[in-house]
Amino acid sequence: MDRRRFLIHSTSAAIGAAGFRSCFAQSADSSAKQPLPEGSGASQSEANAPVAAELVVDLQSPSHLIPLTYNGLSYELAQLSNPNFFSGANKELIALFRLLSPQGILRLGGNSSEFCWFKADASTLAPGIVPAGGPVAENWMPNKLFQINPEAVDRLAGFLHASGWQVIYGLNLGHSSPERAVKEAEYVAHAVGDKLLYFQIGNEPDFYHNANNKTRPPNWSFADYLTEWTAFADAVTARVPDARFGGPDVGSSSNWINQFLAGAAKNLGSRLMAVTGHYYAEGPPDDPKVTTKRLLHTDSNIAKRTQLIAEAAAKDHVVYRMTEGNSCYRGGKPGMSDAFASALWAGDYMLALATAGCAGVNLHGGSREFLRASLGDHMPGELVSKAGSAAKGGYYTPIDGEVASGFSARPIFYGMFLANQLAGGNTHAVTLNGLDGANVTAYAVEKDGKLRIAVFNKDETRNVQLALRGIPSQQATVWRLVAPALDSTSDVTLCGSGMSAAGWTPSAPENLSSAAAEGLSLNLPHASAALILLEA
Repeated sequence: MDRRRFLIHSTSAAIGAAGFRSCFAQSADSSAKQPLPEGSGASQSEANAPVAAELVVDLQSPSHLIPLTYNGLSYELAQLSNPNFFSGANKELIALFRLLSPQGILRLGGNSSEFCWFKADASTLAPGIVPAGGPVAENWMPNKLFQINPEAVDRLAGFLHASGWQVIYGLNLGHSSPERAVKEAEYVAHAVGDKLLYFQIGNEPDFYHNANNKTRPPNWSFADYLTEWTAFADAVTARVPDARFGGPDVGSSSNWINQFLAGAAKNLGSRLMAVTGHYYAEGPPDDPKVTTKRLLHTDSNIAKRTQLIAEAAAKDHVVYRMTEGNSCYRGGKPGMSDAFASALWAGDYMLALATAGCAGVNLHGGSREFLRASLGDHMPGELVSKAGSAAKGGYYTPIDGEVASGFSARPIFYGMFLANQLAGGNTHAVTLNGLDGANVTAYAVEKDGKLRIAVFNKDETRNVQLALRGIPSQQATVWRLVAPALDSTSDVTLCGSGMSAAGWTPSAPENLSSAAAEGLSLNLPHASAALILLEA
């Protein structure tokens, strides 16, 4: 399934008369004029001349706060079957989490969560599972169970306290029972304490009845799901009175979110904290139509539909969070998901959702072992691996590595970090004029009394000269996000420096200044991004 459909189909009909307000970010229409082709008669200097455009910030526009907890990572719950991974002793991973965000949200769930079981004590036995059946190539769910011991939860608590992050913890709905969920939730709540944000029950339940999932019969519906989900939630609450919940954590059915709001909010009241869903921009990785060019032309409808859902959620006093997603589903595409293109996509995508009212984004990743297992031991990206990409693994993971070999930041990590520099700020509307079809987006916030503007030139060939308008300051500092090429899997820098567990220091800030009559102007080369920090 092409998960671009999520948030695009059926949402407006389900929500009814709710209308959109204008998006806070604006990009060029993909149908606009493209660069001059060869043989057009234009000189080389004309073809390479930067596009003269204008960026206007409306300081009087309606705004809202981007939460400090906006940034997040998503991992398979099965990762806890290795208690050394999320542990207070895993210093490198803790350092990278803290670098990405001092107040991030870790989500544990994924396909594998439906095959995880908590061994509460020596007498607890593993649940039974029904084999998927059918051709192995058509099964995209795990082929085995994953045992989680209390020790792993204790170590998770140590990891969370050391990193400063909170956790969204996924409970098994697919192959479990309320009784099992209660024991696990009770232990997690006690061990993790105030680092537990909320529980989710089930992962992508809208796919349960699919032929490549087979967690439930073909005629299983949302009504069946809500009945089961409510039984789990009520059982957990009976033993954990302070438990809070999010859901439905759907894969693509946005109409389930609206139905969940109507049902769960009524049944749970203040126990419901968030509605949640997933979004993968492209996929599968072995589809030749999945390209970097298509990835970087972000569908503007995503932000519009996100805004509708966020507004509907707010009416029930809950938030909307994108709890799992990435550039390309089923492990990502090599040369795209593990390359610099993913950094530009992630920064732009996260800020598009933030300005639309989304409360947070968790991009999926983790160790190769568990990502592969979560997909029925398939990793189709390996079939199209390019030079410079890892021969195996989850190409989209923001943090690469294993406990034994160490951890490193992938290019997408840089885009997430850049987006996080706007967290804690109040949004302002941005308009881009005169782009002449160049693929450029921009976002602005006011934070600590100063403006911050993030600009993404996702165009593969066209440089842009941006005149900044509506800005009182005549002084600014610029951090540039660059790499040798869109398919570069290394040598990515932000403000002249790379990122690692050892930290990051901006080593090459640029100063912008101008006479009052002229205003500030920024040269933004193709395939790059910039963060503009304006002085008061």
